[in-house]
Amino acid sequence: ALKAEAAGRVRVAGVMSHFACADEPGHPSVAAQFGAFTGMVEFAEKAGARFEVRHLSNSAATLTAPEARFDLVRPGIAVYGLTPVPALGTFGLRPAMTLVADAALVKRVPAGSGVSYGHTYHTERDTTLALVPAGYGDGIPRHGSNLLQVLAGGRRRTIAGRVCMDQFVIDLGDDPLSPGDEVVLFGPGDRGEPTAQEWADALGTISYEIVTRIGSRVPRAYPGGAL
Repeated sequence: ALKAEAAGRVRVAGVMSHFACADEPGHPSVAAQFGAFTGMVEFAEKAGARFEVRHLSNSAATLTAPEARFDLVRPGIAVYGLTPVPALGTFGLRPAMTLVADAALVKRVPAGSGVSYGHTYHTERDTTLALVPAGYGDGIPRHGSNLLQVLAGGRRRTIAGRVCMDQFVIDLGDDPLSPGDEVVLFGPGDRGEPTAQEWADALGTISYEIVTRIGSRVPRAYPGGAL
């Protein structure tokens, strides 16, 4: 790189690497990578490199390893307001993303009604079902069928039956809900809705997957901004 810079072909502006296990505080690789990075920077500077920026830390390292912040940090999941290390708490972060949909259809059905593909859910009594227009084509995990919860009508409801490509169903019992009423799939939890971390825990995955899988056909709104 220094030879190319001397030849006028590039400008060496910075140096970076990336932690493999920063979300596991105390993992021996964190100290090993930190040592390797600082050693390499020292070696390169002795060889004539003049770095404008040095950066190594992702969200987890930014919050748990202040010695590794150098000149820049690269927060990813923390920008969503989600903790990169759930075992250590929230670090004061607040979830920034809320996923909502409006109920498309509400109807009364008798006991014993099969719901959605495969009829993996049957109503135990006469009840009210609501159709929510969001499915695995939008990033709602299909393996969250009969498992994930949403907030509708002021209460949490478990998805009833299989998540379809474009929709899923919830069982309201005798509670009222009208077409057009908002259903909160996940958010910061202020109103009692599930959080992305709760969805991740239920599915045995990480919150990163939950928030980044939401597809481009889902409209975005940025309160307070015009992005």
